Amino acid sequence: MKNLINWLIRKKIEFWVRKIREDNAEAILTKMTREMEKLPLEKKAKRNLENLKGVFLSPKGLAYLRRIVEGINPLAKRKFLNFLLRISAMRMPGFYQYQKKYHHDPLFTILISPTMRCNLKCEGCYANKYKREDDLPVKFFEKIITQGKKMGVILYTILGGEPFLLWPELQQIIKKHQDVYFQIFTNGTIINEEIAEDLEKLGNAVVEFSLEGFIDATNSRRQKGVFEKVMTAMDILKKHGVPFGCSCCVTSRNVKEVMSDEFLDLLLKKGALIVWYFLYMPVGGAAEPKLMPTPEQREWMKNRGAEIRKTKAIFIIDFWNDAPYVRGCIAGRLFIHINSNGDIEPCIFFHFATHNIKKTSLEEALESEFFKDLRSRQPYSENLYTPCTIIDHPEVLDDLLKKHKPYPTHEGAEDVINKFFPCLTLYSQKVKEIYQRHWGKEVEEKFRKIHGK
Repeated sequence: MKNLINWLIRKKIEFWVRKIREDNAEAILTKMTREMEKLPLEKKAKRNLENLKGVFLSPKGLAYLRRIVEGINPLAKRKFLNFLLRISAMRMPGFYQYQKKYHHDPLFTILISPTMRCNLKCEGCYANKYKREDDLPVKFFEKIITQGKKMGVILYTILGGEPFLLWPELQQIIKKHQDVYFQIFTNGTIINEEIAEDLEKLGNAVVEFSLEGFIDATNSRRQKGVFEKVMTAMDILKKHGVPFGCSCCVTSRNVKEVMSDEFLDLLLKKGALIVWYFLYMPVGGAAEPKLMPTPEQREWMKNRGAEIRKTKAIFIIDFWNDAPYVRGCIAGRLFIHINSNGDIEPCIFFHFATHNIKKTSLEEALESEFFKDLRSRQPYSENLYTPCTIIDHPEVLDDLLKKHKPYPTHEGAEDVINKFFPCLTLYSQKVKEIYQRHWGKEVEEKFRKIHGK
């Protein structure tokens, strides 16, 4: 029955999305959600639809919707909106089988780093010292997506290294799997007209450019000329109607810059639809804890993010301050990361594993004692503004490593405990102290309603 309902939902989404134009987006979205609400949807899907309406049918949401409709080529627009609506209102068939078998939802997305090679050497980055022979073989890349689809995963996030170093292979994989959606994080220096044309024809991928802020901030951490190349790449993708956004590694140095009106206005002018904000994490051989945003800066980001959402027609995701919307840490629960060696990590920053995709299945890894224990501890605190296993609850990370003894997957991985545990403990205590004033009964009740608790 659920599969039949999903089929009906998919067909309705496809029908209505094809009708959306610049002059009727609000009316079509309203009609479509009303029709879908008449279907016997599960509770979570009904909540998701309400949340979607709250995002897109607000004044800024409508402006954002118009930007999607006006700025993306027809194929990409159809597939982008189709993806957003599908994740809100329906599930792939394998979702329910997995849920029934293991009594918890399967993953929302799988992060894959098919290569750790990169053409840049950024300050504090862990993606270095890799060769082509270290890349993940295509057959295992395919294995991940095929097995992911069987459990209902429809979003695949491609990272690195620099993914576009593998463009011929990556292009073929995206082309083969047109029933799912891809998000590609890139430094932007390799994208050219030819790649843009390929992406335009594919339609089922969004590109996320990594920036540290304006020209000085970006080029000083990366290298001279990188900012200019990203601006050019954005113009190329905009010309071809390929959806794109921006990913900012937020440090103690650039926090105000990457959330400034000037920077966001530049991204809007270029055509960016999304901005991801990730805190700098002290992981990997070149880690530098002083680059982490301070607890006070994290609090400022929370308040600034609320202002941005009221004033800018761009979708922002603050990976830490938005944690209450996903019930805290999502490592091993809503996403995992698989590196170029095939190691199955709970998170892209969590460089430890007990299983490898070359020797096991996704299902076996996810239902291992290591992953089950990790999920059982989440959320680590009733205050969902302190979600992270590494920087907010290093004691949890320490206990997991001692109990399950996962192997390190990256040079210097043990430093996060052996070297940085004392400073992370002090950092986490300050974070908890600051965010305690943001977590009260009203806030808790707000997020309980969002999650249907």
